[in-house]
Formats: sequence, C-alpha cells, structure tokens
Amino acid sequence: MAADPGLSNRLARLIQDERAGMRAFLELLKREESLLIAGQIDALSNIAEEKTQLYRSLQRLSDERTMMFARVGAKVSNENIRIVLAQAPDALAGWEEVVAMAEEAKERNRVNGQLIVERLQNNQQALTTLLSAAEHPQIYGPDGQSRPTASSRHLGSV
Repeated sequence: MAADPGLSNRLARLIQDERAGMRAFLELLKREESLLIAGQIDALSNIAEEKTQLYRSLQRLSDERTMMFARVGAKVSNENIRIVLAQAPDALAGWEEVVAMAEEAKERNRVNGQLIVERLQNNQQALTTLLSAAEHPQIYGPDGQSRPTASSRHLGSV
C-alpha cells in the first residue's frame, strides 16, 4: 500500500478524535469501578448510558477508519495504518496510544464485569438467606418469651 498524504492527514485527525474518545471512555470505566467498589449501585444507570453513548461514538470512528481504507482498496490493519502514518510520527504515536488504551479499556471492562457478577452473587445469597428465614416460624413471641417450634420437645416430656 502506497502512502497517500491526503489519507494520512484524514487518518491523523480521526486518530486524534479516537484518542479523546478513548480517554473519556477510560475515565468512565474508572468511575464505574469506583462506584461498584463503593456499592453505589444507583449511580450506575447514568454510567451505563454514558458508556453506551461513548461506545457508539468510538464505533462510528472505527467505521469511518474502515471506510477510509476501503476507498483506497485496502483493509484496516496495524501494518497499513503504520504505512499510511510513516511520515506522521505524532499521528503514529497517537495510534499506538489508542491501541494501548483499547487494551486497558478491555481489561477494565472485564474487571468491572467481574465486580458486577460478585455483587449479584452476594445479593442472591442474601436474598436466599432472607427467604429461608421467612419460611421458619418465629422463635420468640410478641411478648419476648421463647416459643417452642413445631419440632421441639418440652423438657421432661417423652
């Protein structure tokens, strides 16, 4: 694939937008992790909406990059991006940063998913315990005195 200065300039601008989007996405994932650890579950719905919007924005940029390369008859690959940006070291460094941030985002998203699974398991265990306790009769009556359960025997009885 031959280097095309017009493609290089367009790709450099696109990468600049991707860097900004990935930075915002990573910050959002960090906030999500903090909320999960702190147990502030109510705030997560806003994070989920923001996350979806940022993801869609990043996907549009990725689609745009794919179309740029398709117009010149090439596929998007790390090698082709490096060829196009060979004369634009700042843009190439930006691309490498985008790739690194994408890996970090993937890992943070995996960790956050694991935190969500753990929280769901804890909630399920608590719910099971509460439901189990609700099925058993009260041990103490309204007067505070112990009441025998159906399976207990009175002292001295056979």
